[in-house]
Amino acid sequence: METINKKEEIISIKNINKRFNERVIFNDFNIDFYKNEVNCIIGKSGCGKSTLLNIISGIIPNDDENFETIDKYGISYIFQDDRLIDWLTVGENISLIVKKLYPKQKTQELCDKYLDLVGIKEYKNYYPQMLSGGLRQRVNIARAFIYPSKIVIMDEPFKSIDVINKKIIMNNFKKILEKEERTVFFVTHDIEEAILLSDKIYVLGNSPVKIKKVFENKMITKDEIYKLI
Repeated sequence: METINKKEEIISIKNINKRFNERVIFNDFNIDFYKNEVNCIIGKSGCGKSTLLNIISGIIPNDDENFETIDKYGISYIFQDDRLIDWLTVGENISLIVKKLYPKQKTQELCDKYLDLVGIKEYKNYYPQMLSGGLRQRVNIARAFIYPSKIVIMDEPFKSIDVINKKIIMNNFKKILEKEERTVFFVTHDIEEAILLSDKIYVLGNSPVKIKKVFENKMITKDEIYKLI
């Protein structure tokens, strides 16, 4: 893990504690995420990856009161389930997120911008049920990014997408990040996804959960990660 010189370069989360009945998931767990980078969390199924995101975002409570969530930064979510509203068009689904933040014209401009960035501007007036799973997930990404959040949380968003569409969606995702500074927390079980999208890869394991290693994603190979999972 590289040396950190400036406090503002990281988001430091401390005192994560969570127990479900007799099972201790996290015990005084601390983690530092890098700002304006894609921080990927990977590990065996059931090891606590999604629970970690849910705790730090405030979806589920931490057992220790001496804990601060990241919601002060503003959070957007990209889940595996797109959660689109079927009776609204693609454009309306996306605009709904920010219509109280901006005037109507600005909202429409932003809607067109993010639809264009994910490559589906021509589907603006379609309804979700008219779209394939891959297209719906691109709408999901555009909807997350139109909100002016500092943090984007992704919990296995490509799990149900076929290989061809997955590559298209991930390339669209990278295009947005080239244009905007966002801090991404990305949970996946897929090592290839992690290597393709991430700047840092955190391998979690053990019980209670520990950080087994943090990889700088430059010359990393799948085998290096497999050895730790």
